[in-house]
Amino acid sequence: MIDAAAARIKSLLIATHFGPTVLVVSITFFLALSQFSVIRAMQVALAIFAGQLVVGWSNEVIDYPLDKSANRIKKPLVSGEISINLLEKLIPLALVSATLLSYFGPLGLLGTFLHLLGILSATLYNLKLKSTLLSPIPYLISFSGLPWAIYIAAGTTPPPWLYIALALFSTSFHFLNVLKDLQGDLDQKVLGLPQRLGKNGSIFVASFLAVTGILVVLFLR
Repeated sequence: MIDAAAARIKSLLIATHFGPTVLVVSITFFLALSQFSVIRAMQVALAIFAGQLVVGWSNEVIDYPLDKSANRIKKPLVSGEISINLLEKLIPLALVSATLLSYFGPLGLLGTFLHLLGILSATLYNLKLKSTLLSPIPYLISFSGLPWAIYIAAGTTPPPWLYIALALFSTSFHFLNVLKDLQGDLDQKVLGLPQRLGKNGSIFVASFLAVTGILVVLFLR
């Protein structure tokens, strides 16, 4: 029973898109640590983690038909390790948790609003925008808004270089992240901006954004 529970938890974590989730939560923690104590920074990171559960799990549910059609057996839903029914029950709980952890934690009312805006932006990406020319927009909104949620909650404002660089780096990741499934996306008519630009175009744009982000950090910091 313990092994089965551990396997279920592992599958649920994989379904959050675990690597990006760890990266986002880690960035959140260190940003929050610049404004709050270690304990309060951990509270902020936990709230953002709950939000990432919403984003990752909803993406898995929305993309399930496409993932199943492409036989992406590394996906826990496609492999049958977890069910859509389970995720559909957990997503509202994660959303409530993200809201409560934000509001009653260091983020407060305005920080919570910005956090929920980021979740909404990412969810709209999952639902529709990922297949349109506007696919980079949620990355710009969600990641540039993250430092604003933290800094405003602390009674300050983030330096411009910080949210500009985060927006550039995250959007660069968007163009690189699609490359591994590029042909499958094209076959399934998932035509976001990177897919329309193709492999070489996406690499060029991603490189340009990343270099620009580095220059922003070096010269605007």
